[in-house]
Amino acid sequence: MSDNAQYLELAQQVVSDALEAGATQCEVGITISNRFSAEARDTTITKVEQSKGKSMQVRVFVDGRRASLSTSDFQRAELGDALERLVDSAQYVAHDQHAGLPDSEAADLTEDLDLFSAEIQGWDPQAKLDETLRLEKVIREVDARIQNSNGAHVSDAVTTTLLANSNGFAGRYDTTRASRSVSPVALDGEAKRTGAYGTAGRHLHELESVDNVASKAVKRTVELFGARKPNTMRVPVIFERDVASSVLGDIFTALSGANVAVGNSWAADRMGERIGSPLATIIDDGRLRGALGSSPFDGEGVPTRRTVVFDRGVLQSFILDSYYGRRLGMPSTANSTGGGIGPNNFYLENGEKPLEEIIAGTKRGVLVLDTIGFATEYATGTYSRGARGFFIEDGVLAYPIEEFTIAGTFAEMLSGIDGVANDLRFDSGIVSPSFRVAEMTVSGN
Repeated sequence: MSDNAQYLELAQQVVSDALEAGATQCEVGITISNRFSAEARDTTITKVEQSKGKSMQVRVFVDGRRASLSTSDFQRAELGDALERLVDSAQYVAHDQHAGLPDSEAADLTEDLDLFSAEIQGWDPQAKLDETLRLEKVIREVDARIQNSNGAHVSDAVTTTLLANSNGFAGRYDTTRASRSVSPVALDGEAKRTGAYGTAGRHLHELESVDNVASKAVKRTVELFGARKPNTMRVPVIFERDVASSVLGDIFTALSGANVAVGNSWAADRMGERIGSPLATIIDDGRLRGALGSSPFDGEGVPTRRTVVFDRGVLQSFILDSYYGRRLGMPSTANSTGGGIGPNNFYLENGEKPLEEIIAGTKRGVLVLDTIGFATEYATGTYSRGARGFFIEDGVLAYPIEEFTIAGTFAEMLSGIDGVANDLRFDSGIVSPSFRVAEMTVSGN
């Protein structure tokens, strides 16, 4: 990748200019991205987007008062005027004793986290268009019932991230990302069935093949043909990997310092308490080699690390940036996005059994393949979702079901985990293997 060292020098110069303008602290982040995305429907490319952009985010602190700006204009003269206005505007912001840069801490910029692929950087645009069209072609070849599509998509991005602040931190890193996905449509009588499947990674060789993506998308589309509404019951519920990841996403939000600090979290006063089962070990790790959520430092320059959030069911840590860490009297967990709190690689630890074995060990229950709607109360920990999936009887998938609701609380779900599959895949910032909860309410007929 081309050297963007001049942008790091610019960031450091802007920090100096902000201090001269009256700021007591300053942080400058610069992002430079080359992006490509293509969409196809049937035999036609319907959308192609290719862009190269750069942006700068500046945060200044003036005696506990914070102000920020974002710009794509890197001209020094324009930046100088903007910085003076920014510093001046901070005087109108309320003083906050917790506002400020993180404590100085050196990030290891020498460790190779395997975040960049020259192959993606040199990926031929025509090859990407061909892949997009092939995804559409293969879904129709796999199953004649596929008559339409919500689109096939192929995308990639090559990004440089740079950060400098007035505590003396200056660093940069390069990343790549590529993905392919498709969403087939089929008619089940008068009902329209849709499914989707995708794959993503830092390197092309990590992506599942076009044929695999298309076949799995088709399977998700047609496997619920003939689905019926189940009876209301209390049974074990198995969350398939992708649905399990969305559950982990809700848990992440509840554990975010931004919610904990204001009492909008069911876990706010439960640090050190055993909430989950011994199978519930949840980790946030920003230093996994090649993972999509990895980086050498977070959005405010704090070195990323491995944080054990739940250790065999015991709550050990919230998810924090520097600001909310100070409010809660805890150190940052290096989860700053530069404007909030976000995951690095947040995941439930992998189990040892295949999903099929967990299903086979379920006498009577429900496998959830998809959820619908949104009904989460982070303060109370209440979970409720419309869902689709399979009814399990005598250890086999008996028949597809839909139009039912699964409900419980996150504490009950975590404590009820009695089976974790071995299908964890790091294809997003929040991921999970499939897992089974011993008992939940399934509301149907």
